[in-house]
Amino acid sequence: MRMLMALCALFAFLTAAGSAQTATATATPLTDSDIQLIRSDVQADKNDIILGTMKFTDTESTAFWPVYRDYSRDPQLITDERIQLIKDYAKDYDTMDDAKAQDMFQRMNKIEGKTQKLRENYWPKFMKALGAKRSAKFYQVDNRINLIINVQLTSAIPLIR
Repeated sequence: MRMLMALCALFAFLTAAGSAQTATATATPLTDSDIQLIRSDVQADKNDIILGTMKFTDTESTAFWPVYRDYSRDPQLITDERIQLIKDYAKDYDTMDDAKAQDMFQRMNKIEGKTQKLRENYWPKFMKALGAKRSAKFYQVDNRINLIINVQLTSAIPLIR
């Protein structure tokens, strides 16, 4: 729950400039150190959820966590792109035209493609660590966490006018 609140706060700040309901409100932009703190909170919460849901044996835990550390570190660049896209959206919200909308759509699709490619690239590593069935369960858990994050994001970002 702490993860969701932190993410909601992050993206509410990033999108406040574009929010139709708060046109007269101002928000202090988050600094890179603020974003890093939120990221570490989110990652700690994700680890707790994974640990509680997967209930690893000692052998699985020993094999899983080194792979997961790499897997969770690699998307940070993708997340940076996503945050920049949201910042750009907030900046351009009032002046959105067809060209900006097309650019943002293409950037969003590229980010989603990179995320899918990352999952595909790590599948063999997780399978080696856990086997296919347990890896599939991990991917279900990971997907659910990401869906929750995406729901929080989309609820904080206003639709294009």
